[in-house]
Amino acid sequence: MALRILIPVDGSPCALNAVRHALSLAAEGCSIELTLLNVQLPLSTGHVRQFVARETLDEHYREAGDAILRDAVALAEGAGQGCVTHIAVGHIAPTIAGYAAELGSDLIVMGSHGRRGISHALLGSVAQEVLRATPKPVTIVK
Repeated sequence: MALRILIPVDGSPCALNAVRHALSLAAEGCSIELTLLNVQLPLSTGHVRQFVARETLDEHYREAGDAILRDAVALAEGAGQGCVTHIAVGHIAPTIAGYAAELGSDLIVMGSHGRRGISHALLGSVAQEVLRATPKPVTIVK
């Protein structure tokens, strides 16, 4: 049975290190199913919706998510590992926890700091929030 791993990807070097860590598990002989998740912050203020069509917003989220996921997908494919990608819109930590539950992930592997900056000494704020928001095991990668 394969270990189902969810990796949140924000385009940061730490997120790519999380992908590399998961791939190292596969290289050591662990059977894995890899899911890469990009979470886009919603642009859903009333003013945006008044002037921008829903389809345009959806296209924006998809294009931005695809661009951010590109390097992570290339790492997985380069290692001969298949992966599934998802692009979600919402608040980052609860969305990650929700996807882990919905997908039946066995493990979340994520970078210690992402694109939101280094605001904490040891862990980024999103990593801390995910740890609090999910009962799933979480591996934090520098």
